Amino acid sequence: MGYYVKVESGVKVFVEDINPEGDKTIVFLHGWPGNHNLFEYQFDELPKRGYRCIGIDQRGFGESDKPFTGYDYNRLSDDVWCVVKALGLKNFTLSGHSTGGAIAVKYMGRHKGEGVSKLALFAAAAPSLIKRPNFPYGIDESVVTNIIQETYADRPKMLSDFGDIFFFQHITEPFAQWFLQLGLQAAGWATAAIANTWIQEELFSDLASINVPTLILHGIHDKVVPFELGQVQNQSIRDSKLIPFNLSGHGLFYDEKDKFNKELMKFVENRTSTK
Repeated sequence: MGYYVKVESGVKVFVEDINPEGDKTIVFLHGWPGNHNLFEYQFDELPKRGYRCIGIDQRGFGESDKPFTGYDYNRLSDDVWCVVKALGLKNFTLSGHSTGGAIAVKYMGRHKGEGVSKLALFAAAAPSLIKRPNFPYGIDESVVTNIIQETYADRPKMLSDFGDIFFFQHITEPFAQWFLQLGLQAAGWATAAIANTWIQEELFSDLASINVPTLILHGIHDKVVPFELGQVQNQSIRDSKLIPFNLSGHGLFYDEKDKFNKELMKFVENRTSTK
């Protein structure tokens, strides 16, 4: 079931709500530069096991409206809050991949985790995707500025090159083309604006505010969000567990999809602390 939720005047985001009758709800926040369809191989399986899976297209991406502004983590987490309120969600697992993980972290800090009983971070771009004077992890800022320049110069080539480093396992050419098309559904200005947000924002205090059981899944071969960031998250979040994916890159939800689905379901079902 797909529908739109108004998040501010003139802006609606697209929501895919699969198996609304399910008794265990997981909200999925996708990474850059895709949309909720990145989780196709979770949406194929989890509803069969009784899960309600809700995928949100961030503004500027997928089927959501594409305003020229509003791509900072505060506004993006506010968009999520609007969906949570509109759907009356409670006691759900908030999950996010890459930039979606960063938005999930900001939601936990800015909205005090309203409605969230558990948090799942998949290769999350937090607390900072880029290296900073006080933070030696992440990637060089020049990598991001190059992505921005390439977005404005030749976005299809930039997206194709990004797809080449996204997965660790072999993917077929048709799959690579599918992945490219997901990125092309976004607006160019939104694609660049999110990359600018990686440079401008950091989430150290938001990480420290998280007080729900947290699962951290991260591929050790990740060339987009280095594995060290997952280790930092594990050290910063009090009640967290880090599970390395030894055969995965950034796209661990596909590289090792069976393990990914199994670990996520086990985490949602487990009522005990992660540590």
